Amino acid sequence: MALMTAACLCLGTAVGAEADGEEGVARDGFTHDQRMAWWREARFGMFVHWGIYSVTGGEYQGRKLPNSAEWMMNRGQIPVAEYEKLAALFDPEGFDADTFVRLAKRAGMRYLIFTAKHHDGFSMFHSRVNPFNVVDATPLGRDIVRELVDACQRHGLRFGLYYSQAQDWHHPGGVGNTWDDSLPRVSVDEYVNEKAYPEVVQLLTEYAPISIFWWDTPREMSRESLDKLYATRWLQPGLITNDRLGENYPGDHRTFERRIPTHGPEGVDWEVCMPISGSWGFKRGDVAFKSTETLIRNLVDIASKGGNYLLNVSPTADGTLLLQAVERLYAIGEWMAVNSESIYGTTASPFGRLQWGRCTMKQQDGRTTLYLHVFDWPENGALVVPGLKAERVRCRMLDDGTPVAAEAAGDNWRIQLPAARRESPVTVVKMEIDGAWSVAPVSPMLQADGSILLGAEFAYLHNNEGMRGIEVLGTGDEAFIGRWKDPHAWVEWPVKVARPGTY
Repeated sequence: MALMTAACLCLGTAVGAEADGEEGVARDGFTHDQRMAWWREARFGMFVHWGIYSVTGGEYQGRKLPNSAEWMMNRGQIPVAEYEKLAALFDPEGFDADTFVRLAKRAGMRYLIFTAKHHDGFSMFHSRVNPFNVVDATPLGRDIVRELVDACQRHGLRFGLYYSQAQDWHHPGGVGNTWDDSLPRVSVDEYVNEKAYPEVVQLLTEYAPISIFWWDTPREMSRESLDKLYATRWLQPGLITNDRLGENYPGDHRTFERRIPTHGPEGVDWEVCMPISGSWGFKRGDVAFKSTETLIRNLVDIASKGGNYLLNVSPTADGTLLLQAVERLYAIGEWMAVNSESIYGTTASPFGRLQWGRCTMKQQDGRTTLYLHVFDWPENGALVVPGLKAERVRCRMLDDGTPVAAEAAGDNWRIQLPAARRESPVTVVKMEIDGAWSVAPVSPMLQADGSILLGAEFAYLHNNEGMRGIEVLGTGDEAFIGRWKDPHAWVEWPVKVARPGTY
């Protein structure tokens, strides 16, 4: 099956994952599939944005700043000398790495990614080259990254690091600080050589094991600097990297921010990162917490399209999470305790859009298992699985194992759900199929007359957090792509074409 990609309203070729050496074996001895095996199994991770910006909680000199709170230095145009004073106020004695990791594990998360350095240039570890760090510049005097690495080891979670390689509003050569005229400007290459590169090397050599390195906001860097940073991935065997180092540095997986794509991109690993509330960093008075139902359905939706869900939480200045976040993580954990088999190790749904919910799938030893996630319980209790052709199926409710009747109905299968509706954000039916089966293909973008409908809801939007990026507004036939004010943003449409032709 051919795959075409329309990018920025032009047809082009998507860059694939790197394959080094013979048969895709990289310099560290791992193939791409070997690196990604545990990650594909995990499906669910915790993102943690934390830094000295949490001291202000998104407020500066009596003003509540817009957007995410970790951008406060930029949005408030705070001079470096003034911003540095926040470090003296950062003393989160209430932070306990084991508590965070246990909470992530209880929620069903399999990995944790922490912001080692965000755009403000403050290092949350004992940097050898940057005195503006949590050990040397704060009364806390503790290495937060070290504590989290050790806690993840104790509790069996994979650990990853976020690092802002280009934007650094504290270093004279870092990208992004356009307001502080007191900075003695130097080149971006000098910043990379003095700070970014040695810090990345230190993180990948002194804080092992690191499973993921998560770059962010690629911009304004020379090819030489990018190559230098890209080469650090070999310092940790099996290290997974994302696609945000720079153009033509695809990493191991793609990232989508705040928005779940309508269809998962085929042939690549991908992840959706999203804050549990409205802001990545702690924001005082943030009331935009997503409901437990939304969070669980997001997890299911992403898994049904073959992706991972990286859910962000933001500690306060005292090192704890708000009750709203803890309650939601506990509730997700309760759902996962019953239904995790329908998430871990699953692959994308074989169906198109389902009216009643989503589907995940597992295939093993000639048997296929479909996990039917019911968002909207049918009024008559009859769950129709469209376009499925199979000889023998067995169905039961995943929560208590109750068998449910299933029968072929034309080109569909009809499952009769129990009379009593489940009190759950998502109810799961486990459908086991023996032998051969098929699903009628669905291509919502390719029209009968050969035209290709590049609908807004089928687009993948690429924008940088903190910028005024694009988004899909409206739904259905009324959907459109709007607020396109970020010059770095772009749009793409992957299109499935079953046979050669003119389109």
